[in-house]
Amino acid sequence: MGIPDEKILALDRFSTSALYTDQERVALEYADAMTITGREVDDDLFARVSRFFNEDEIVELTMIIAWENSSSKFNRALRVPSQNLWRPAVQG
Repeated sequence: MGIPDEKILALDRFSTSALYTDQERVALEYADAMTITGREVDDDLFARVSRFFNEDEIVELTMIIAWENSSSKFNRALRVPSQNLWRPAVQG
């Protein structure tokens, strides 16, 4: 089961889109806080993350976000192009 195209296309509106659950919203906010320069994971955000995820899940989520950030920086510096792994489904 994959992620529906409409959910991917609404990613820039995750905080207000009805397509996302509260758990997904807090995970994406956590990812933004880890990723965007000048932001940080403050105590309030970490408390909200902790309401939806146990300790092991938080460690895994954090590792995945950090890995993707590292990969992105590595690929960008070395001019590695996008692999175009996602394309919207063709509407018939």
